[in-house]
Amino acid sequence: MRLRSGDEPKPHRGRKMGSVKPLPAEALYKRCDPAELTFETTAELEDLKEVLGQARAVEAVRFGMGIQRQGYNLFALGPTGLGKHSTVRAFLEQQATQEKVPADWCYINNFADPQKPLALSLPPGKGADLRDDVAKLVEELRSALPSVFESEDYRTRKQSIEEEIKERHEKAFDEVRREAQAKGIGMLRTPTGLVFAPVRNGEVISPEEFAQLPQDDRRRVESDLAMLQQRMQSVMRSFPQWEKEGRDRVKALSRQVAALAIGHLMDELRGKYAELPEVVAYLNALQQDVSGNVDEFVAPPEPPLAALVGGAQRGAAGQAFFRRYQINLLVGHLDGQGAPVVYEDNPSYQNLVGQAEYSAQLGTLVTDFSLIKAGALHRANGGYLILDAHKVLMQPYAWEGLKRALRTSEIRIESLGQMLSLMSTVSLEPQPVSLKVKVVLVGERMLYYLLAHLDPDFSALFKVAADFEEFVDRDQANSLLYARRIATFAREEGMVPFDRSAVARIVEHMARVAQDTEKLSTHRRMLTDLLHESDYFARQAGRTATQAEDVQQAIDAQVRRADRVRERLQEQIQRGTLLIDTQGEQIGQVNGLSVLDLGPFSFGHPSRITARVRLGKGEVIDIEREVELGGPIHSKGVLILSGFLGARYAPDRPLSLSASLVFEQSYGGVEGDSASSAELYALLSALARAPIRQCFGVTGSVNQNGQVQAIGGVNEKIEGFFDVCRLKGLTGEQGVLIPASNVRHLMLRRDVVQAVTDGQFHIYPVETIDQGIEILTGIPAGERDALGFFPEGSINQRVESRLVELAEKRAAASEAKPAQVEV
Repeated sequence: MRLRSGDEPKPHRGRKMGSVKPLPAEALYKRCDPAELTFETTAELEDLKEVLGQARAVEAVRFGMGIQRQGYNLFALGPTGLGKHSTVRAFLEQQATQEKVPADWCYINNFADPQKPLALSLPPGKGADLRDDVAKLVEELRSALPSVFESEDYRTRKQSIEEEIKERHEKAFDEVRREAQAKGIGMLRTPTGLVFAPVRNGEVISPEEFAQLPQDDRRRVESDLAMLQQRMQSVMRSFPQWEKEGRDRVKALSRQVAALAIGHLMDELRGKYAELPEVVAYLNALQQDVSGNVDEFVAPPEPPLAALVGGAQRGAAGQAFFRRYQINLLVGHLDGQGAPVVYEDNPSYQNLVGQAEYSAQLGTLVTDFSLIKAGALHRANGGYLILDAHKVLMQPYAWEGLKRALRTSEIRIESLGQMLSLMSTVSLEPQPVSLKVKVVLVGERMLYYLLAHLDPDFSALFKVAADFEEFVDRDQANSLLYARRIATFAREEGMVPFDRSAVARIVEHMARVAQDTEKLSTHRRMLTDLLHESDYFARQAGRTATQAEDVQQAIDAQVRRADRVRERLQEQIQRGTLLIDTQGEQIGQVNGLSVLDLGPFSFGHPSRITARVRLGKGEVIDIEREVELGGPIHSKGVLILSGFLGARYAPDRPLSLSASLVFEQSYGGVEGDSASSAELYALLSALARAPIRQCFGVTGSVNQNGQVQAIGGVNEKIEGFFDVCRLKGLTGEQGVLIPASNVRHLMLRRDVVQAVTDGQFHIYPVETIDQGIEILTGIPAGERDALGFFPEGSINQRVESRLVELAEKRAAASEAKPAQVEV
């Protein structure tokens, strides 16, 4: 049998649906009765020591602090403003006081290889002592050594060595001179050096006389001259070696004298640090270096360009040499009590792992171990480091540097330029510092899940997730705890006390913020802001305790400061620029409700949604999606409508309509599925040719079974439509259709509740599309009877008849097409 709904009248075989009753005023706002609060003002209440509503997160934080295994760092996740940072820091600081103070860390000069400074670990407080002791030692050496080397004993011994070398020179000359005299040859000094010449009777023979000598005598003299010349050259070649030996003996003497001069100072210092072998080894190396550079202490050389660059440069250059003996105290805990808790607000790569800075000298960038600066990891070593996850990820290479330090358990200072091979300046290679730290990242949930999904190292390094709750159950016990929390903030911030009416109003407002009558928001920042502003208005009024009207004034002032855009939109609706009807009836047109988020302020805004239907191929066209103004969730909601139509109406016929849906006068993006029920109502109205009463606003998403589902921002949406109706004039017929599952979320403004009380406005909780379409059109939706027919004249019967009609027209059009002849 072929179903042809609407071809002929059929008796009403289905049951008539009961009408949905509007909500009473009591269901629109859950009050907090001040009489249930057992105090007059918060001054009577004790401070709240525990963290309200964060049992799971606190348990995770305690676990993360307690377990001492690699990789068990923490990630505190949750929306901004919950107080994650302050809560975690409070626990860490409490735990840190019970832990031992970590070691001091210093960088010292590596006398064997200055480009590779050494890291030195010392007991707490010893770093500053060693720095000061070595600085004092160097000052004493700079004054003691010059006086030692100016002593008579040192000068005599040095002069003895120099005279010995001189005598050795003279003796060698005398031996050559005597040998020459024995051969009748004289050794003469000339401006060009020593020369040999034949002599007779003590006089040098002239060349003419030498030429008149017998040939045998000439040959003998020439042979002697050559032999003596070679002998003299041999002697002259020995002079540098003898002079080097003399210098070495002078240096040895200087070292010996220096050792005697500084020995007692070094022995005293070594005795002080005898229990620290690394310090003793450093002091030994320092003593050896001082002994080898005595000249720098006795008479520091003046820089070659000192006369050009001036006295300041000369002084700086004079001090440059002695920096080699400084102790670079990287991290000291002289006054430390417990483990450190460090928060780094600017977690750049250098601020995390440290850096070696450069100084300009004579136009050249130079660096040494004394210019190494600590990073946050150094300062937090042995304790806890708190970082904002988003800030770390926004800094180039900071995330990789942090992971590398945690993975290797050491801090390696390396400049980005050196790491990326972008600079050719000679840099340092400091010895890595061993790392033992617990890192706590604070960030949004989405950031945590993205890191866990995209970074394979993340789950291995941050194994503890402290998930902070946004809400706490609203009951009498938690209301009293909330009051104690208000009392704690008031005392900490120096506010006047809050009386119980003010506390009750704050509890109601935080339930409104939570968008749930059975929950309270734990948003710390929002609460503290409200307390500060309420306290301001109470003081302005000269009160000694903040009252409910002060809290309400603060709430109103917050809205007033942020609602300029809302007022402009409402003004445009009132003037007819934005077309919104609150009276009359229209086919295929409904008032959909949406929420606009402007930073911390959100407000509801009605939008006209229209639907048009024609013969087609079963397509429901979302114009917002086609022009790329609709988001994926909104597009999903529209596509669900096709599934609903195809499954409910004329299931044995193909959908043969082409429907278009659009948000009229919408020029921005549309996202979310909370308007899908409104779009379906408009589509059903267009198909059934049944007008929709424009006095209603509609919100709610819909599934393929026609059930209306809960949405967000229900309070703002109702209030947004109410404001428009009030501007255009309340008639007593206007209202809003909301999902029945959203009733528990209602915390409406008092003027809306009053309008409902006075019968000027109505809120209908609907569970199904059938209930909603009955309210909007005043026509029963209708249910199928035992034979599968909808009641005659019902909305569903009219929709099905129209779809069958379109299907038959499409089939007829297809049969009327001429057959194609294959050639």
